[in-house]
Amino acid sequence: MTDEAILREQFLAQLGASVRDGSFVRLTLGKPRGADATLRNLFARPVEVRGAPHLSLVWRHERQDITKNFPPEDALTTLAPLIGADFHSAHLFTTTRLAQLEYNKKGEPRLTYGPAGEEKPDPAHDRPKQRLLTGESQPWLQALGVTTSTGSVREGMADKHRQIHKFVEILSHLAADAALPSHRPLEIADMGCGKGYLTFATSDYFNLVAARAAHVRGIEARPELVELCNRLARETGRARLSFLPGTIESAAFATLDVLIALHACDTATDDAIAKGVQAGAALIVVAPCCQKELRAQLHPAPVLAPALAHGIFAERHAEFATDALRALLLEWAGYDTKVFEFISTEHTAKNIMIAATKRAGPARTEADARKVRELAAFYGVKTQALARQLYFDLGQ
Repeated sequence: MTDEAILREQFLAQLGASVRDGSFVRLTLGKPRGADATLRNLFARPVEVRGAPHLSLVWRHERQDITKNFPPEDALTTLAPLIGADFHSAHLFTTTRLAQLEYNKKGEPRLTYGPAGEEKPDPAHDRPKQRLLTGESQPWLQALGVTTSTGSVREGMADKHRQIHKFVEILSHLAADAALPSHRPLEIADMGCGKGYLTFATSDYFNLVAARAAHVRGIEARPELVELCNRLARETGRARLSFLPGTIESAAFATLDVLIALHACDTATDDAIAKGVQAGAALIVVAPCCQKELRAQLHPAPVLAPALAHGIFAERHAEFATDALRALLLEWAGYDTKVFEFISTEHTAKNIMIAATKRAGPARTEADARKVRELAAFYGVKTQALARQLYFDLGQ
């Protein structure tokens, strides 16, 4: 065994021993070297799940965190091959000392030690999580039935509560990357806003948390929801928040900086994206659902035909083709586009988010147009709602 391998094995042995004897506090892995360019860190800490000890592993990506809980030995089995391969920095915190395994640019490890400096944390799995929204959001959360008068989450509303806070977390990152104006209040529209959960959250994030003055408008076709949300906005003192009756298709904007449309059904998502592009919005955020338009058009490679005879595969294939075309059309229109998981499928199946930030560079280039047409040609797609609204000919 080489000297390098010996140091790694020593570190892994100390990690295993600390987990087994109860002295483990936490593990931080950094300097990612794996295939996933969005991965930044991996964190491990002890938790209790249904009264049994586990390790909670959090993969921190550029735009999301993925958390999985493992029994201790399974966690050690998962972590071992990552140390020294996918991650070139490992910090092991125990109640007795700190162990650091660092790899240099040549891949040579160095194992050093330091004082403990930390106490063992509370292993309770459901400890309170730091949220961006503050207690100032409690009045509308209570009025919309998400929380009780004491701030506790109502029974059956845990998924909605989680979705609201996750959306605000994502929005904070996206807004930081977008070229939003600073010389005037922002103009933001939430299309098809429904009961307004995320519209209120968006208003509070910009006006209260980020301290960025923002006029936020919710567009909703159902007049009773428009009336309800306007009343709550008045009663909770949100002067920059308003709700207007109308559809995504009929909405018109003189100025628009941020467009949001979550779970707009089928081609309504295309309507929303087109509105944002036509208004020159700096940030467009959509979470599509019910992508039905292309399903009848799809004629993929013959090798896929037997698999697509299964309805669930055909449905997911149509979803992929639709959202991939949307992302490529946005890039052609001059946006940098990200497609990622909004919130885990454990909580909702409608979990894909497309986020587009307007770039300063050239738009509508032939190279980007070619990418769109090649994908459309591969699937046999002749027409698509967003392409029509952007006057993009898929057939050239």
